[in-house]
Amino acid sequence: MRDQPSHSPPPEDVLEIGAPEQFAALAHPLRQRLLFALGHRPATVSRLAAQLDAKKGNVAHHLKVLREAGLVHIAETRQVRGGTEQYYQRTARHMVVAEPQAAGTAAMLAAVAQELDRAPVEPQLTLRHLRLSPARARRLGEALAALVDDAEEDGEEDGADCGEGGKAGEEQPVHGALVVLYQQAPPAGTSNTSA
Repeated sequence: MRDQPSHSPPPEDVLEIGAPEQFAALAHPLRQRLLFALGHRPATVSRLAAQLDAKKGNVAHHLKVLREAGLVHIAETRQVRGGTEQYYQRTARHMVVAEPQAAGTAAMLAAVAQELDRAPVEPQLTLRHLRLSPARARRLGEALAALVDDAEEDGEEDGADCGEGGKAGEEQPVHGALVVLYQQAPPAGTSNTSA
């Protein structure tokens, strides 16, 4: 197995999703899964196809759609056995959807469902309904975002040291975190008094 070349970090830290072509690109579960897979390091079409148990032609097509939407780019190319190997990378470390659209949200949730189905260990999945004031809901959302950001930073450090239960230099498993805080729509015919 060849060593993967070293790559620079994504060119942007945060990319705000808002263009129609970006929403269209996000409206397919395999493209969502590709973005998940590219969340930590660049990869080739072959590596992504093997990781996601998908056909190389499908992966190449969906990477092209993501690339045209500005969500991934080619980070590096290498000559191998008379051909060119391309390493794809997300254009940003974090992608934020300012105004989610139903098709993109449905695709993201479908991609997460596929990831949960393939998880080697039982995932933590909890749905709770909380009565919160707008201020408290905002604070909870900020705390959840900070918790995930802190865990991500700790995870990056674990790759360099032994971390919990690992050996020095050993790569740790990748975990997905989906954090959603939303206000339920009021029943039809009632007004929303918390706005």
